[in-house]
Parts: sequence; C-alpha cells; structure tokens
Amino acid sequence: MEITAKAKYVRVSPRKANLVANLVRGRQAQEALAQLKVANKKAARLISKLLKSALADAKHNYDIAADNLLIKEIWVGKGATFHRWAPKAHGRATPIRKETSHITVVLREIHDSGPRKARRAEVAAPLRLSDLIKGGAKTSKDTTKEVAAVETMGENLEKAAKQEGSSKSGFVKKVFNRKSG
Repeated sequence: MEITAKAKYVRVSPRKANLVANLVRGRQAQEALAQLKVANKKAARLISKLLKSALADAKHNYDIAADNLLIKEIWVGKGATFHRWAPKAHGRATPIRKETSHITVVLREIHDSGPRKARRAEVAAPLRLSDLIKGGAKTSKDTTKEVAAVETMGENLEKAAKQEGSSKSGFVKKVFNRKSG
C-alpha cells in the first residue's frame, strides 16, 4: 500500500528543499519526523508538515499505523518562479527570482497488511428550498405552490415598504429586483 502527499508552490527554492529531502529519504516515518524537527532549515518545517499530512491520510483513510510506514520516495520539483526587481545604482534594476517547489512524498508499509480500500465519506442528498421552508419533503405540486407563495410574499413586502416610506425600501428593492441571467 502506497500513500502519496503533494505540496505545490511551496515558497522555498528546490535546491534548498532537496538538501532536506535527502536527509529523510528511505527512513521510517517517525524517525524522519524526529530528524526534521532538529534540522535547522526552512524546508525542514515544510517537509515535516507534508509528512504529517501523509501520515494523517494513511491513518484516516486506510487505518495504517504511523510506525508501520517508511518514506519510499521523496522528490522536489521546480515550481513557478516569481519575478521581482531590486533597485540598483545609476537608476538600474536587477532581477530577483523567487523560486517555488513542488514536493511529493510517497509512503509505503514496512509490513504488508494486505489489500485495503480507501474509506469513502457518505454524501447526503442535496437540500431543497421546500425542505428549508417548512422542514419536510413535498411533492412537486406542493413545491410550485410554495415557490409562488414566496414570490408573492416578496411583492407584498416591496409594496408595504413603498407605502410606509421606510428606509428599507432600497434594500427590499435590491433583493427582489436582481438580474437573473
């Protein structure tokens, strides 16, 4: 079983991040986290965060313990480069390149526990307007009546606001006279 986690457009140079990736390549996950905790590099914090995310995915989706995982592969690819300019003498400007990285971590089990399926989240059915209004599912005839009732209620509110001359007339007009297309 392999678990993959990716971090894209990380604000660290790929060359600097690769130094830290080389420290943890091939190590057990817990040992790698300990190594990253004491590494004095900016990329160590970012790779540690990515590794923790991969461990959380393994535990939540596949019920795999963190002590049964090791880093099979870790690589750092080049991301987009942001171009900035720094002022220099005699009115000149020098380019500054702020590089980003794409970091990928692949974890695998040390002791294979057999094939596993990912846990899927159950998605509830979408809510309807009629369910929100009266709190229950209705037939299509009932929903058309309710929609018509809501539209007339909006017209009545607008008329009442105009008759009273209240300050809410602008708000009511904005709400019920929106463009729909």
